[in-house]
Amino acid sequence: MKWVGAILVLIAATWVGFDLSRRLQQRPKQIRQLISSLQVMEAEILYSQTSIIETSDNLAKQIPQPAAAFFRSLSDKLLLHPVDLYDCWEETTESWIGTTALKPSEKDVWLQFGRTLGQHDFEQQQKHIQLARTHLERELEESEEANQRYGKMIRNLGFLTGLLIVLLLI
Repeated sequence: MKWVGAILVLIAATWVGFDLSRRLQQRPKQIRQLISSLQVMEAEILYSQTSIIETSDNLAKQIPQPAAAFFRSLSDKLLLHPVDLYDCWEETTESWIGTTALKPSEKDVWLQFGRTLGQHDFEQQQKHIQLARTHLERELEESEEANQRYGKMIRNLGFLTGLLIVLLLI
């Protein structure tokens, strides 16, 4: 019975290490999704002059999850309250960010971009989109570096922590 418990503790600690490592690996992918959504948004808003509701709806169909969930939710909220773009953007971001591997720095960039969305002419809007992309690209580089540096270590640390707990309990 003692061995079954020891094996369960070891498996649980290893699983936690792998789960933390997986979240570290997902972060660069999700930042890339945000960057590509900004590129699509730039094309749709500036060149096609599509409304933000249509743009959000199109992005929800084009971008993979979890970014698609953000744009689907934003589109739905904007249909209900079309005059409150930033309020809808902020509310959607707050509820969506917890389902992602994104950090507060990406959330801040995303909220800052949402604050400028629809507030300026096309030229200024394009500058804000490029600024947000630049910030997200910087975050992408940092997240890829962190993934390479800490990903394997976190997996091993989970296993070793489980092993230490098992040794202390036996």
